Amino acid sequence: MANVMDMGDRGTKLIRRIARIWGALIIAIALFIIVGYLASLLNLGTADPYAVEDYPPIENLPPLSILLSSLGLGIAWRWERLGGALAVFFQLAALPLLLIIRPISPDTLQYLIAPYGVSLMVTIPGILFLVSWWRSRGTPVVSDGV
Repeated sequence: MANVMDMGDRGTKLIRRIARIWGALIIAIALFIIVGYLASLLNLGTADPYAVEDYPPIENLPPLSILLSSLGLGIAWRWERLGGALAVFFQLAALPLLLIIRPISPDTLQYLIAPYGVSLMVTIPGILFLVSWWRSRGTPVVSDGV
């Protein structure tokens, strides 16, 4: 006979699976970008030969937050609470920076889909890991016998 707790457990497993797949894609993309920069650095002596000179250093913080969030998503495979919290924290910390660097206005709305969209795409698996942790922390172990 099926137990009611099994339904919540299936839902938690599904949320965890979605978060892991989504997180793995983000980690793979982040690693692809890092390997590309490192290859350029080794071959050309500079990480990005097309970089603009004298740009403000604050421009480096949103990509750095995405890198740290990707690291948090990797940690979330083992420790959901810690990794999910790191991923969400770094993206929420980057949001005010994005609003300062690229404020939202009707004229520039079409150009802002990329930074805000990427931030949202990295935040969602972190939230899913936190939901998965929240749902699984109070679930008692149910046995099929007796």
